[in-house]
Amino acid sequence: MFERFDKYRRWYMGMLIFAYLFINNSINATSVWMEQNRDGSPTIDLWEPFCWEYTSTLSIMLLLPLFLYLFSLWPPRLTKVWQQLLKHFLGTLLFSILHVSLMVWFREIIYAWQGGDYNFGPILREFVYEYRKDAWGYVFFYGMYNLYHFVYSRLKGEANLIESVEQSPAVQSKVPGHLLVRKLDKEFLVKVSDIEWMESAGNYVNLHSGGRIYPLRATLATTLERLESAGFSRIHRSYAVNHQAIDNISYQPSGDGEITLKNGHKLNLSRRYKDQFKQQFG
Repeated sequence: MFERFDKYRRWYMGMLIFAYLFINNSINATSVWMEQNRDGSPTIDLWEPFCWEYTSTLSIMLLLPLFLYLFSLWPPRLTKVWQQLLKHFLGTLLFSILHVSLMVWFREIIYAWQGGDYNFGPILREFVYEYRKDAWGYVFFYGMYNLYHFVYSRLKGEANLIESVEQSPAVQSKVPGHLLVRKLDKEFLVKVSDIEWMESAGNYVNLHSGGRIYPLRATLATTLERLESAGFSRIHRSYAVNHQAIDNISYQPSGDGEITLKNGHKLNLSRRYKDQFKQQFG
């Protein structure tokens, strides 16, 4: 069951977001209609509030893949806070501009189909009105996205019960080309060279490979003993990285650093491990 969820988790996440938006916007639409009917003489037709809310839902769902991708490139960090805030401020503006443009376009089509004419109102005033809601929506989705990945990466190890295959001391002295792991009633080969980085998670090590996470029942130290000669180095108390996955390295005045992987993900380089890490390259 968990294997199926793991395979289609992005679809499930999209369906969950759609269900949330659909229910929330349906409540908003019915609230508008009830307000219009308080005195028994509504000034709008029944379909109009549903048109307003559902065009907003459709627009957000169309934009969601783009912004989930951006969220994956912009993980929260404790460094360069002002740069992160500026980046996300620009992200809220882009989200709002695209969201408003799409939903107004959809509304104009629907109103024309109904023989009417949709009037968005004064652009600046209405955009500020919509931006307040869009900025909060952006923050909400960003927070939920990172909370989901935080919980998922730590609970997956317990749910999947993955175990590494026991090897004799003679075999352990050699670097394996693959890690053979057992997941429920199946066995999988994880190619060592495809592992981009490793993350300590209690009694497990999360192996990050090609956008997927494979929790290995081992410690980060013992895993590095097996894979260090394959080009892996410890860069933090909780992280190790594959040299082949590194794109660039930057350093802070404090002595800490930041490693950017070729897939855009960023990892902290601790002062404690910086010199040892650099020695790996002569």
